[in-house]
Amino acid sequence: MRLKSYFPILDWGRRYNRQTLTSDLIAAVIVTIMLIPQSLAYALLAGLPPEVGLYASVLPLLAYAIFGTSSALAVGPVAVVSLMTATAVGRLAAEGTADYASAAIVLAMLSGVMLTLMGLFRLGFVANFLSHPVISGFITASGMIIATSQVGGLLGIKTEGHALPELLVSIYENFGQINPYTVAVGTVALALLLWIRLDLKNWLTSFGLSKGVTTVIVRAGPVAVVFLTMAWSAGMDLASKGVPLVGDVPQGLPMLSLPNVGMDLVQHLALPALIISIVGFVESISVAQTLAAKRRERITPNQELIALGGSNIAAAIGGGYPVTGGFARSVVNFDAGAATPAAGAFTAIGIAGATLLLTPFLAILPKATLAATIILAVLTLVDLSILKRAWSYSKADFAAVAITMLSTLLFGVEVGIALGVGTSILIFLYRSSKPHAAIVGQVPGTEHYRNVKRHKVETVPGMLSIRIDESLYFANARYLEDLVFEQVAANPGITDVVLMCSAVNAIDMSALESLEAIEHRLSDAGVRLHLSEVKGPVMDRLAHTHFLKNLSGGVYLSQHQATTSVLASRIANATQTAA
Repeated sequence: MRLKSYFPILDWGRRYNRQTLTSDLIAAVIVTIMLIPQSLAYALLAGLPPEVGLYASVLPLLAYAIFGTSSALAVGPVAVVSLMTATAVGRLAAEGTADYASAAIVLAMLSGVMLTLMGLFRLGFVANFLSHPVISGFITASGMIIATSQVGGLLGIKTEGHALPELLVSIYENFGQINPYTVAVGTVALALLLWIRLDLKNWLTSFGLSKGVTTVIVRAGPVAVVFLTMAWSAGMDLASKGVPLVGDVPQGLPMLSLPNVGMDLVQHLALPALIISIVGFVESISVAQTLAAKRRERITPNQELIALGGSNIAAAIGGGYPVTGGFARSVVNFDAGAATPAAGAFTAIGIAGATLLLTPFLAILPKATLAATIILAVLTLVDLSILKRAWSYSKADFAAVAITMLSTLLFGVEVGIALGVGTSILIFLYRSSKPHAAIVGQVPGTEHYRNVKRHKVETVPGMLSIRIDESLYFANARYLEDLVFEQVAANPGITDVVLMCSAVNAIDMSALESLEAIEHRLSDAGVRLHLSEVKGPVMDRLAHTHFLKNLSGGVYLSQHQATTSVLASRIANATQTAA
């Protein structure tokens, strides 16, 4: 069973049959058709030769088929990770050089090792530090940067930079060098791709074609655009008219080898590799869990870390660059009926075949076609509505989105994600340093206790009941002290204070010392301190402390029991005094 947990293929492989084989093969054909132009385009986005995108779509898919737990996740080059790769590697080497390609391979290896170690040590929770607002802001800004970076490809001019200001400046400076033939190719390719995505399915359906045939034709549409523009390039000799072409692409698969990893290179790429690993994992696990929920399947996050780690190590061995699970191709894989991760393995075989047979024909492919492919793909990433939704729901979340988005646009992806995470952590610390606490009273005729500001409740004179709606730790311990002493000072008649701990899941050492300080000061003022509704794990921690031994009041199972006990003790004291 432990071996199966690390190698899920041993589990689903035993149940593999002809029906699942058919489903996987059909899905693989559709995804392969879609993946070929995307892989070429994303490699260029990463600043790498187009064939590297194909290399990164072969071994990683095979590795994921062995280690992955999702039946639909399709691993390979994606837009955001390609941009992050270009940003990280671009600092170390010039684009188009052997050192640049080697650094990208090392980046994939480092990312793979980090992801694998995170999975083995069950560190999937690290991804939780990337909140949804941060991820949304980051991906939206990255999509805008990617789309802007490809404008040059559509216009036939050179663009430089990995942040929006740099890209806009380079477009402005080179605007006079626009090639009209490139603009024509790019415009036609973009228009065709847009029509294929938005209207081709309805048009085909109107002719009475079945859903399956329609789906295959729509998925094959981008490949048709590739062949159309290649024919255009050859027929009009676009190369002689200054239209940038892909150029000669090596035929065949690369030799498998381990990258030459130097310590100096590792030091420069370690942080970018970690950021790429976490961002890639968050994107991948989100897609995998969304699709798994539709089939009531189970995704194991820590095993997914190992699977993505293995995929990136495989990418490095196969001459590729960092990969992760892609949203668009995974949805296509799911819709096409992929039943097991074997669909990815069959897709890898299809990509390998394309690498062996089709690469000689790619030399005449206009780069404007690939630029149009990228632009259309990343437009789905841009979601500016997140700003409005965040503003209306939470100003703090809006700040996280806005800071992430602006910093990514202005300074690049690494600075953007770092500032986004930092902002999220600061917001969390600020919120938790001032936990919500409510003075509560009894709802008449019940044993329920609610906030006196929200409900019509009854309170006991001389008794202060405070419900703490947060775990207590070093950042908010003093806040609780100040709240209790402020309320006691404002109400001199208070003789009993009850801390209602129904929402307190943990109390650290700093908070324990604050509770001891509260007890000491209240005791000096003749006020008893009580606790109610303390959870079992918290009580286990408090059981052997001096705080409980010296507590002037009691610990009660419910707030109602605490109130009843305080009233009973007052009656008893009054009777004793009268006697």
